[in-house]
Amino acid sequence: MPQKKVDTRELGLLAGLIFGKYFFKTEDLHYGYWPPDLELTIDNFTRAQEYHSDFIISHIPEQTRSILDVGCGVGTLAAKLIAREYQVDCVSPSPVLADKTRTKLGAQSTVYEATFEALQSDKRYDLILFSESFQYVKLPAALQQSLRYLQPGGHLLICDFFRTDQPERGPLGGGHRLKAFNETLSDLPYTEIKNIDITSQTAPNLDLIHDMLQSVGLPIWDMLVYYLNTNRPLISRFLKWKFKKKIEKINKRYFSGERNAENFKKYKTYRLLLFRKNN
Repeated sequence: MPQKKVDTRELGLLAGLIFGKYFFKTEDLHYGYWPPDLELTIDNFTRAQEYHSDFIISHIPEQTRSILDVGCGVGTLAAKLIAREYQVDCVSPSPVLADKTRTKLGAQSTVYEATFEALQSDKRYDLILFSESFQYVKLPAALQQSLRYLQPGGHLLICDFFRTDQPERGPLGGGHRLKAFNETLSDLPYTEIKNIDITSQTAPNLDLIHDMLQSVGLPIWDMLVYYLNTNRPLISRFLKWKFKKKIEKINKRYFSGERNAENFKKYKTYRLLLFRKNN
């Protein structure tokens, strides 16, 4: 059988994991939560990540005992939940991330290596959690699947960003349209319990990343281009011809300065959403 291709999103998550673990001593893979009194600096990045996890945990309904963490990263949030005596299972479509999660959690958790839409299990849960993973699932299949795996009266908790109603797509990719999500949800037996807009608390992450790209990423990129132009001009011309569109995309996406908090607030809305299953 032909080997399955690696998803570029998986590579991005793995790269983020390596970068975060080496430079910031954290294995969290989500946006930070920046309250007004937390200064936007690299030194505070890990603290902002911890605030994000604490914010999610603080909105878990009191009666919750069992949780299914969908798109669990390497199990960092799941480990925090287990430490608070929740029973937590995990879902990850990535073999690498699933294996790291099993290593971290051991026998305390069942880790399903599958997409959420393809998950097969006899278990039911008090809460299904999407922490910055809902953007990767398919509507309406994921919402239907959540109904299947929730106990009667169970809860669906989503903490993620969505696209606003801006007509143009904008420089920042990812996320379902919030309008389309709400329309899909309206036909399903869920009751909204919480809808908290935390765009202002998460958008500063983009300014931090912008500074890192301009201060570190762009000089390294320019150095590579300079080396190829000077030492390997034939290879340089070939690469520019062969990968012209991809190079243009990289320059626009990462080095144009458009990935910033202002554009994030314009094109995205970051929400914590809590719903109860009606039956």
